[in-house]
Amino acid sequence: MIVDTHTHFYDPRRPQGIPWPKPTDKLLFRPCLPENLKSLAVPHGVTGTVVVEASSWVQDNQWLVDLADDEPFILGVVGNLDPRSSEFAAHLRQLTRHPIFRGIRVTGDLLDDLSDTALEHIQMLADAGLTLDLLIDTAHLPCAADLAKRVGPLHIVINHVARVSIGGRGVEPDPAWQTGIRAVAQHPHVYCKVSGLVERAGHEQAPADPSYYQPTIDVLWEHFGPQRLLYGSNWPVCERFGQYSTVFGIVETYFNAKGPDAAAKYFWQNSKAAYGWSERSKSMKRGGGVISDQ
Repeated sequence: MIVDTHTHFYDPRRPQGIPWPKPTDKLLFRPCLPENLKSLAVPHGVTGTVVVEASSWVQDNQWLVDLADDEPFILGVVGNLDPRSSEFAAHLRQLTRHPIFRGIRVTGDLLDDLSDTALEHIQMLADAGLTLDLLIDTAHLPCAADLAKRVGPLHIVINHVARVSIGGRGVEPDPAWQTGIRAVAQHPHVYCKVSGLVERAGHEQAPADPSYYQPTIDVLWEHFGPQRLLYGSNWPVCERFGQYSTVFGIVETYFNAKGPDAAAKYFWQNSKAAYGWSERSKSMKRGGGVISDQ
């Protein structure tokens, strides 16, 4: 079993269109749906995915949950809701009626000045057994560590290794990033996706050689260990810098070298612990209405 914990689905052919990506993005502005991902991922043994909603439209959380209804390949949905919004609680209650909904993702600006309202809403995630994905960079790692201390027990997942620049074979990663990773990894409910590597490699076409990324992954392994690292491709965004086979091959080489137990943890067991997804064999339709943007 292999679970890709970071993909994006969207369809610009919808009557209302999509807010992201823009039509000017010649690579990404195309239908990106489960069948498109499966054609690339299944040959590598990928059996399911956790999808992350990149749309800023609240109603698109419902679109993604509805998409998952009849698609067993989708094991979980990480939505896009703003904990600063007065409507957050109502939207969260609506979405959690569907067991496929496993949490939300927020960006670093939320951590800059956490209001009491935002903290209260984030605590709602923890109380519901949901997960908070963080799309942050190095500067926000101390804030993430502070959040992990203040709200619990909340599963937090750092996306894209906190966007550290990857210098290549033999090049030590940014010391500030290493310090931040060490701080946030001290909290046992914090996980990190080993994703976004080719995007941070500093090349128009990222190197496929796994050793190029080893200094960065070594730091993650040192601090998070075998129990709290997750596989994520960041498809289709990764295709700006490398094919799915390149993205998968980098981490397959690294984690298989750690042994079968570590590879199993990385490729699916840790994601089950982080998100609480369940295996699916049929649709998971639930009642309860839909979210609108009223």
